[in-house]
Amino acid sequence: MTTSDIFIGETIGTALLTLLGGGVCAALTLKSSKARGAGWLAITFGWGFAVLIAAYVSAPLSGAHLNPAVTVGIAIKTGDWSNTGVYLAGQLLGAMIGAALMWITYYGQFRAHLTDPELTVDADAPAGPVLGIFSTGPEIRNVWQNLVTEIVGTAVLVLAILTQGLQDGGKGLGVIGVLITSFVVVGIGLSLGGPTGYAINPVRDLGPRIVHALLPLPNKGGSDWGYSWIPVVGPLVGAAVAGGLYNVAFA
Repeated sequence: MTTSDIFIGETIGTALLTLLGGGVCAALTLKSSKARGAGWLAITFGWGFAVLIAAYVSAPLSGAHLNPAVTVGIAIKTGDWSNTGVYLAGQLLGAMIGAALMWITYYGQFRAHLTDPELTVDADAPAGPVLGIFSTGPEIRNVWQNLVTEIVGTAVLVLAILTQGLQDGGKGLGVIGVLITSFVVVGIGLSLGGPTGYAINPVRDLGPRIVHALLPLPNKGGSDWGYSWIPVVGPLVGAAVAGGLYNVAFA
C-alpha cells in the first residue's frame, strides 16, 4: 500500500467512524431526535457498528487502523514505524470531518436542544451540554482513575487486534478480524466504558473536541480542555503496554 492509499483510507475510514459513532450519541442526547434516551446499549452497539462499517470500507486501502493506538501497537509489534505519521494525519483529519458531518446531519436538533429555555447551561462548567456527543468525559473526575481506565480499555483493544493475525505484512485486519474487533469494541464499552465513556482512541476524542470548539453552536459551553489530554495519553500508553505484552508473551 502506498502512502496516499494509507492517508485516503484512514481519512475516509475515521470520518465514517466518527460520523456514525458521534451520530448515535447525538441521536440519544438531542431533543427532537426519535432515538432520544435509547440508553447505553444503543451507544455501545452503535460504536461497534461504526467500527465495523468504517473498517470494512478502509481496510483495502490502509488496513483500517482508524486509531493512533492501533497504529502504535502494530508498529511496536512489527518494528515498522515508517508510515506512522501518515496514519495519524489521516486519522485526525478524518475524525474532524466525521464530527462536522455529524453536526450537519443533526443541525436542527442541535439548535433546538441548545436554544431550549428549559436547558440550563452552567457557564462555569468545563464541559458544555452537548460536548458528550463529540468527546468523552468522566463521571467522576479523578485523574489517575480516568487515566488508568483509558489505559486498560485500550490495552484490551490493541492486544485483541494484535493476536488475531494481521494481514498485508502485519499492517492491517482481515475480513474476520474486522468483525471480531467490532465485537471487542462493544465488549469494552459494556464492561469498561462506564467511568469515562471509553475513548480508547486519541483522535476519536481530540478531533471532535476541536470541532466542538470551532463550531458556531449557541450556548455550547466549554470543550473541557483540562480533561482532553487523558483520552489522548491513556490510549497511547495502553497501546504501548499491549504491544510490549504481545512481544513478550506471544511473539
